Amino acid sequence: MKILTAAQTREADAYTIREEGISSTDLMERAAKAFTGWFENKFQPSEEVHVFCGPGNNGGDGLAAARLLHERKYKVQPYIVGDVSKASDDFNVNLKRLPQELQPIHVEQPSAVPELTDTACVVDALFGTGLNRPVTGLYGEVIRKLNSSGATITSIDIPSGLYSDSQTPEEGAITRANYTISFELPKLAFLLPQHENFVGEWHVVPIGLSQKFIAEAKSDLYCTKQEDVQQFLKPRKKFSHKGLYGHALLLCGGYGKMGAAVLAARACLRSGIGLLTVQVPQAGYPILQTAVPEAMTLTDKNRKHLSELPLEIDKFDVIGIGPGIGTERVTKTAIGQLLATTSHPIVLDADAINIVGASEKLKAQLFKKKLIFTPHPKEFERLVGKVKNDYDRMQHLREFCQEYGCYVALKGSHTAIGTPEGKVHFNTTGNAGLATGGTGDALTGVITALVGQKYTLEEACRLGVFVHGLAADLALQTVGDIAMTASDVIDHLPRAFLHLTQPLP
Repeated sequence: MKILTAAQTREADAYTIREEGISSTDLMERAAKAFTGWFENKFQPSEEVHVFCGPGNNGGDGLAAARLLHERKYKVQPYIVGDVSKASDDFNVNLKRLPQELQPIHVEQPSAVPELTDTACVVDALFGTGLNRPVTGLYGEVIRKLNSSGATITSIDIPSGLYSDSQTPEEGAITRANYTISFELPKLAFLLPQHENFVGEWHVVPIGLSQKFIAEAKSDLYCTKQEDVQQFLKPRKKFSHKGLYGHALLLCGGYGKMGAAVLAARACLRSGIGLLTVQVPQAGYPILQTAVPEAMTLTDKNRKHLSELPLEIDKFDVIGIGPGIGTERVTKTAIGQLLATTSHPIVLDADAINIVGASEKLKAQLFKKKLIFTPHPKEFERLVGKVKNDYDRMQHLREFCQEYGCYVALKGSHTAIGTPEGKVHFNTTGNAGLATGGTGDALTGVITALVGQKYTLEEACRLGVFVHGLAADLALQTVGDIAMTASDVIDHLPRAFLHLTQPLP
């Protein structure tokens, strides 16, 4: 699913209007009906609904939604904020459509905003995606009053004051929505951590925008959904054997962190790898042999740290390295040897990323390699340097992937996968239960297994991140997000893969 800019979304609106021979007001009515349909499923007619509208098309959406909710027996009060002398044509059409008993209150001073209880519902329709300046003055005061009211706020299309695809100036007020209902496609702003307190829980509702326009629109930003990963999921044939599904090598573990190797190995096996070998420091040998009997275990000459590569490294199809290995000098040397000598695909996580990020010499060895990095935000900054905000981080992600020809799965609530072509794929599965130690080790195992099974590096990243998050979503149903552990995620990987083999409802 593509993510379009605000300008492209306006073009999609105009294209749809021309293609279908409808008016802009007709399309606005579609959007209002889609919003109202979602609202009806969430809130009861017994709850008071206060709809705050600006003078533009977003305000027109709000007026249309107020009318439709009134027809559905909700107790609705619309408000018009500011000067309507320059209101948009579609706003004026919907203002005239309001029934006599639903006349709006004009808000020309912040004091005109009533004291709202925490049981009230507010619909935010002050500003949409066309905003190009900070929200200050009367509008800013109204937004701040609504934010402090305690009412449940639902924003139409985007929270008022928030830019959809660029950094919002700090001086402007932004609605802190509990829910945001976007039309047809999500906005880039929804997917960035810095906007969590503004966007809240977001949903996309279809309004019939031209699929032809969307298909032809140029974008480097995408959301990965289930139907996307199902397209390249590889079914197994009846006459299969383990040799067909790859032999992976995991270089993991260190003294006191052998659990990381166990988690990565278990996740790798649960993700379909045919054969798995794990090399660990000597202290880890009995642990791996006991905890992961399906894996073969090699021991490093060093008792506590990774310090060498296997002699027969060429027999492996993919190498995963990083979980629990530490940053000892001998380990840095081993990683340097790995980058210098192997042509195999490599998945780098955790301390392997930290080691590479701290060495310009190692970075120089990244070119023309088949590499996947799986950093969390701090590890990513060790690769690229400090970033100013999430938009800056996305730009660094693109530039790093393009410069080194690699893939990066930048972990987060919507893990962002950067590609050598400069594209970014945002994931749509997962929950807060993943915010616990070991889940990143599990992801390393999942992606390593998929690369070993001859998925392309992009497919392995997108499918791996999606199924890892899906496993967490399935685990959420039984253990919740507070008590979830990495082992819970791994235990639910079979159900996640099975889920992907089922047709969409």
